[in-house]
Amino acid sequence: MKLLIIIGSTRPGRLTERLAKWVEASAKKLPEIDAELVDLADYPLPFMNEPRSPRFNPERHLPPEIQKWVQKMAEGDAYIFVTPEYNHSIPGVLKNTLDFITWELVKKPATIVSHGTVGGARATMHLKEILSESRAAIIPTQVAVAGLGDKIDEAGQLSTEQKTLEYGPQTALDNMLGELSWYGQALSAARAKDQTSS
Repeated sequence: MKLLIIIGSTRPGRLTERLAKWVEASAKKLPEIDAELVDLADYPLPFMNEPRSPRFNPERHLPPEIQKWVQKMAEGDAYIFVTPEYNHSIPGVLKNTLDFITWELVKKPATIVSHGTVGGARATMHLKEILSESRAAIIPTQVAVAGLGDKIDEAGQLSTEQKTLEYGPQTALDNMLGELSWYGQALSAARAKDQTSS
């Protein structure tokens, strides 16, 4: 299963990258998951200004920088969006990249790992609503991390204290990855069945 882990912030000094590295390292321990970090900083896009909805424009012609982003998202079988909370929501750069998506996420599982005030819970709520329009299968489990700077270092390593917590962030992440893997395999089989029957 190809898992794309999207770093949802491009700010200098962002803590989100630490969180994404931790998620990636944990995902790579599972043999059925091929995890890849996708950094929005590597996909600079203009503000979405297409005159017609991308989903309903059969004559859509994409410039190379947008085609690169859309193609990368199409490669995934499952997605984890790692996002901070800005003003009770997600970063504008993350919302803008999602506005370019058409059918790339349809019937593929997606979930969220967030951080910030109250663990980024409000950003997660908004992002779940936004992702529902992509027709992704948003799984029930997400992970929220408060006080990220004290829990995960720049290399994406969880602190010793956090590792020893029975119901700490590592347990939450491991449970989420297990659920995402289950949905990923089930939905991949279902999509393959749809293709053979059509």
